[in-house]
Amino acid sequence: MSNPSYWQSNFQREDQPNQYVPTEDERTLSVLTHALGIFFWIIPPLIIYLWKKDQSPYVTEHAKEAFNFQLTIGIMFVIMFISLVGILFLWIPYILDIAFSIVAALRANDKKLWRYPMTLRLLK
Repeated sequence: MSNPSYWQSNFQREDQPNQYVPTEDERTLSVLTHALGIFFWIIPPLIIYLWKKDQSPYVTEHAKEAFNFQLTIGIMFVIMFISLVGILFLWIPYILDIAFSIVAALRANDKKLWRYPMTLRLLK
């Protein structure tokens, strides 16, 4: 049995009747998914995704977003490290990682989803 995608379901807005509202535990896990990705790359989003994928569509979508973004940042690091000019600008993906992860964690704290810009959607 597969869960419908949070993005495709009809519980995206809290003002609708019979609206799915995530619990405090789901909200906390979603915030941790984004925040821990800054320090531990794709490990926390992957662990949380595998743990909650059949239990919480809200946490699952946050974990997929965080995983995809952290993987995209990792690919950017590798490409920039290989290129000679890119080595000078390795700080840019790290700053983007911190800024976007903080924004996503704040949105998760508000019980909303936020899609990272410029992200490869490899885990769907």
